[in-house]
Amino acid sequence: MEKINWAIMGTGRIAHTFAQALKGLDDAELYAVGSRSSEKAKQFADEFGFEKAYDSYDELVKDKDIDIVYIATPMSAHYQNTMLCLENSLNVFCEKSAALSSSQLEKMIALAKEKQLFFMEAMWMKCRPTYLKALEWVRSGRIGKVRYVKADFCNLVKYDRSDRLFAPECGGGALLDLSVYPLTLVYDVLGVPKEIISAAHIGADGVDLSDSIMLNYDGAFASVDSGFEMPCINRAVISGDKGSIVFADWFFCCCEITLYDSEGNEIERSAIPNEINGYEYEIREAHRCLREKAPESTLVPHKSTKDVMSIMDECRRQWSMKFPGEE
Repeated sequence: MEKINWAIMGTGRIAHTFAQALKGLDDAELYAVGSRSSEKAKQFADEFGFEKAYDSYDELVKDKDIDIVYIATPMSAHYQNTMLCLENSLNVFCEKSAALSSSQLEKMIALAKEKQLFFMEAMWMKCRPTYLKALEWVRSGRIGKVRYVKADFCNLVKYDRSDRLFAPECGGGALLDLSVYPLTLVYDVLGVPKEIISAAHIGADGVDLSDSIMLNYDGAFASVDSGFEMPCINRAVISGDKGSIVFADWFFCCCEITLYDSEGNEIERSAIPNEINGYEYEIREAHRCLREKAPESTLVPHKSTKDVMSIMDECRRQWSMKFPGEE
């Protein structure tokens, strides 16, 4: 099978994790890496065996042998970096959250469609076998009609203004970095909410340090708590009128789920270990789409990315939270 030439834009922590998964796949070619620092680009290329290292993104996107670019830069740069790639006729696989707002995301998707290029948000959770198994149980009626979804994603992170998580100019805050996972789970199970009620603790620098979101679905509800100020077990539960599904710790990347009946008795357990580090599944989905010349993924379709972004837009509106440059 012909290999797919990957380029990575950015050399931070997530880029390292992603490159490890690429290296473990026989049909992925570690072709090029781009950084704003020639030293970082060369170091990254040497570490993972990339063929080429570019010291600017402008130079990277001129390489026509690239099949797809994984954007691993801070969230505030996703829009600019994605548009640069698309304008240079390169397919894009953009780390979550794909943009800061629906306004940015709509333009990214519109340009991808205009140029007939592949664009996908790198929401690895939606491609993982355990997550897909949970959705299969829900959609096949194993727990009946869903009444409630509870999901949390919290980390106790010491405040550091130089950390992108706390920097508004980097698209910081818990919402786009953490809440996007439980909100995506809720959306995949219940869809677009009728009502959103949310609150956040906004720090001195203008980003949410923690947030709590309730979603109303006319007889079904969801509750999402996220933040950097408290530790959580980070589990998720989907409850229906005939049973429930419980995700193991760190639900968005866990390898085990358990199905219970309405009396709390265990009915079935699914345990699917990672083959590499869990990122291999989204890479395979991108490969499938490129080989089939599909403009978007069926596992991470544009609509779901846009709908979740709209929910986060509404939360920020309720908190009067804006990123630099937003009107």
